[in-house]
Amino acid sequence: MRALNVKRLWMGFVFVAIGAAFFAVARNYPMGTAGRMGPGYFPAMLAMLLMVVGALVSLQSVLTAPEPMERLDIARLLLICGSVVVFGLLVRTAGIALAAMALVLVSALASRAFDLRWAIPLAVALAAVCALVFVRLLGLPVPVLPPFAY
Repeated sequence: MRALNVKRLWMGFVFVAIGAAFFAVARNYPMGTAGRMGPGYFPAMLAMLLMVVGALVSLQSVLTAPEPMERLDIARLLLICGSVVVFGLLVRTAGIALAAMALVLVSALASRAFDLRWAIPLAVALAAVCALVFVRLLGLPVPVLPPFAY
């Protein structure tokens, strides 16, 4: 019998578990229909898609060669999770542009290939896209820049 790729198996299980948790929460909101989506429709569809992807990744564990499991790097994991927290804390006070830039720069520190020459342009580009999409196109009531910048 062929050995399983344990890394992919666990990754698939994690995707399925996260998708199931989000689907359980989304069920508490009105679903609506495809034509008239309720607030729970889109999160439920994304959760189901994540569960399907997780099942496919788990299935790949049988079809691919085994890979050694790496040690869990807690510091890098905390940097990535912390970048999301920093974004959440900054978005209302500093604006979406600065919050998005902080998100990219803090999470980029978690990369072994971190290079400030790539991180800064990426942060600026993401800030511009976020401001355009979320504030301009979708009309979210979030400041683009902090109040003192106007």
